[in-house]
Amino acid sequence: MIKERAIETLKIEAAAVENLIARVDEEFVAAVREILKCKGRVIVTGMGKSGHIGRKIAATLASTGTPAFFLHPAEAYHGDLGMITENDIVVAISNSGESSEIVNILPVIRRIGAKIIAMCGRKTSSLGRNADYFVNIGVEREACTLGLAPTASTTATLAMGDAIAMALMDEKKFTAQNYALFHPGGALGRKLLLTVGDVMHSGEDNPIVKIGATAKDALFEMTAKGLGAVSVVDADNKFIGLVTDGIIRRALEKDKNFIDEPVEHIMKAEPLIISADKLAAAALSVMEKHKPRPITVLPVVDAENNPVGIVHLTDLLRQGVV
Repeated sequence: MIKERAIETLKIEAAAVENLIARVDEEFVAAVREILKCKGRVIVTGMGKSGHIGRKIAATLASTGTPAFFLHPAEAYHGDLGMITENDIVVAISNSGESSEIVNILPVIRRIGAKIIAMCGRKTSSLGRNADYFVNIGVEREACTLGLAPTASTTATLAMGDAIAMALMDEKKFTAQNYALFHPGGALGRKLLLTVGDVMHSGEDNPIVKIGATAKDALFEMTAKGLGAVSVVDADNKFIGLVTDGIIRRALEKDKNFIDEPVEHIMKAEPLIISADKLAAAALSVMEKHKPRPITVLPVVDAENNPVGIVHLTDLLRQGVV
């Protein structure tokens, strides 16, 4: 019975969501357009389970470019209605459309002048009649065998809230970069906001030797900074090449006396470089796609070819740029 009951629940809730497709009508479109014109915030309110769903809808709207927050209707009735202005839109959620906590604050919202979008199951309900727009989230039946616990209705409400948020997101041309701006702590934010300048080693931590220095000098500087590479600059401190630990090892295999030769004899001239304003993800892509084998360091230079830093693969991985 466990599997059968679970499967039946999923079928009921799936049907509830599928039935919403026909509810995406001209009034739904008008409600979305009203939100697009809104000069204030979208304020979502709902009681009980509808409130839990409302919090998620408000969070989804806020993270996808539509300023929104959740307002508890009971708290609204005791002073928090002051959070609502005439420039706002209130999305009121109640499956029955008769939740007293919601119905009681409708007259005040009207007096304030905010628009009301009803998300409920009956347009003839108190909420449906007193709203500017009606979004039908009604279901034929709940998955609960007693018909009491909100199940299919809350699933349908959440899905319709996502439909509204995604429609708004598309109309606003909301991009991945915009999304990352609101999620700087997440993996996407690290990929789309973190720059080379944020992760590179600069100043005293940037390993540099001048032309004419010996390979030994380069090795000492490389070891001191612990990055496995050192930038080589000319007399004017302009970047001209790179020495890596790999270059040192290959030179050692060929000639043990190279260590006292000028560093320019072994450096890689015109290596791959990157600028500090590039995304850290771009640096990772350059490293990974280098042929014949990936590289682990990239010198960072400015517009005048001054070496301003160096970025190492481990820095990118540590920051979650993967």
